[in-house]
Amino acid sequence: MRRSDSKWFLTRVKRTIYNFKMIEGGDRVAVGLSGGKDSSALLYILNLFRRHAPFDFDLQPIYVHLGWEVDLEPLHELARSMDVELHVEETAISKIVFETRKEKNPCALCANMRHGALHQAAKKFGCNRVALGHHLDDAIQTFMLNLIYTGRMDTFKPATYLDRAGLYQVRPLIQLPESTLIGLAKRERLPIVKNPCPVSDKTKRTEMEELLNEMARRYPDLREKWRAALKNSPFWNLPS
Repeated sequence: MRRSDSKWFLTRVKRTIYNFKMIEGGDRVAVGLSGGKDSSALLYILNLFRRHAPFDFDLQPIYVHLGWEVDLEPLHELARSMDVELHVEETAISKIVFETRKEKNPCALCANMRHGALHQAAKKFGCNRVALGHHLDDAIQTFMLNLIYTGRMDTFKPATYLDRAGLYQVRPLIQLPESTLIGLAKRERLPIVKNPCPVSDKTKRTEMEELLNEMARRYPDLREKWRAALKNSPFWNLPS
């Protein structure tokens, strides 16, 4: 990614935030960090947005520790470089999912428990919003998963109010293709912590990622066409 590209991605993220009122003055935003490039890019971009926004808001990065041994110092360093402190929420999710429950399809249970732990930590720190690092490719893959495996035409929303948690869940990167985040992570040397999950890259979502990439090789503008379709659909109803 060239330096001149930065204005493009930040402009698109700003428009997404403003259109959906994802972040407003006085908000305290919990940023879910997973150790992957997407969530590190999310924290980087939100900090960049914070420097240019016409209002003040706070960031609280949170890492939900699943129980496996990982080196989190690179994430602590990233947070410190932005004058914020990373909170590590300790859990026993990996043990519950793989040892106690011995789930054959562990991803759904793990995701639910991770979100629950993230929401609990966000409330503990007085946050009213939780930001996740899902991007355009994630939205498309979720649509494909729902269509192929459940017969539903649906994907996740850019912004949702979670009644049970009492939090707004927002996805500021939802209009950025994954390739933009890959380039940003390389350019800015954003930290990536290896995912220790034994089923990582062995899921149905990985199948959808491969299928999407195959389709995009044949139709290079597929992602932008899909983004336009989502903007004009009931799923997003996003202004141009």
